Amino acid sequence: MLAPLVTYPKSADAAASKFITSVNTTSKVVALTFDDGADGANTNKILDILAKNNVKATFFLTGSGANHHPQYIKNIAAKGHQLGNHSYTHPDFTKLTATQMKSELDRTEALVKSITGKTTKPIFRAPFGAVNSAVLNGVGAAGYGYTIQWNIDTIDWKGLTASQINTKVQTNIKPGSIVLMHTGAGAPGTPLALPTMISQLKAKGYKFVTVSQLLALQSTSTAKTYTVKSGDTLYSIARAYGVTVSALAAANKITNYNLIYVGQKLIIPGTTTTPTTVKYTVKSGDTLYKIATAYNTTVAKIAAANNITNVNLISVGQVLTIPR
Repeated sequence: MLAPLVTYPKSADAAASKFITSVNTTSKVVALTFDDGADGANTNKILDILAKNNVKATFFLTGSGANHHPQYIKNIAAKGHQLGNHSYTHPDFTKLTATQMKSELDRTEALVKSITGKTTKPIFRAPFGAVNSAVLNGVGAAGYGYTIQWNIDTIDWKGLTASQINTKVQTNIKPGSIVLMHTGAGAPGTPLALPTMISQLKAKGYKFVTVSQLLALQSTSTAKTYTVKSGDTLYSIARAYGVTVSALAAANKITNYNLIYVGQKLIIPGTTTTPTTVKYTVKSGDTLYKIATAYNTTVAKIAAANNITNVNLISVGQVLTIPR
């Protein structure tokens, strides 16, 4: 028996998208993520390696790539990996209007859904990693509750060797890391690096999770704050906490990087702690919106924590993890 289908109010998902660089947790988990561009030349090689090692990853898809190689996109979904939205034409979102952002996201979502039957919601990755408060607001309004950055950039697109790529990961890995890699021909070292990377991370005790599984460990209520002191700059604060200036600005809705004031309290992104979770068994008449309201959380968070791709479809007796 299935719970009834409903149309959720727009306000349920209209909040600004949450900017995520990593999750602060004691659990040794890591999310491998791949941005798929126009050519996706190494996609099937990467999928074969992940399958051989029983690793699930997350792929951020562009509409242009899906148009160019739909079978590759179908293969990604068929292998059980998570899909995310990486825009249609890969523009700098900080230079777009909210309407243009929505168009980029909607076009990609529609195409990916037509190819795979799966949604890219609720996760988005900004092209070039270009994010500010306007982007987070626009993306959130378009239904993407999470903007996924990274804390380990392999810069594989520069043509780094397999050894160089793996070294970047091994020397920067921490529990809750998000690793950025690419599927295109410009990153030939990535499929070569993956077998050793995965083997060495497993030897260190790491488990591989999708972004949604990682988000289930994320709590925004316990983020660290910093009070601005005389002489501080966003750059000096960002460097002290190991985050980027753009991430710090986005987390605090700062549009002018040069304008902060003494006494201002800043949220430091990526400094949250592992939350407690509760389990809820779906009852007849329940909807995700109703459950989210009861537990003072969002539909997007529950969907992410439970790998739910169709937020209108839950079943009676289904046990849900409720992130707090």
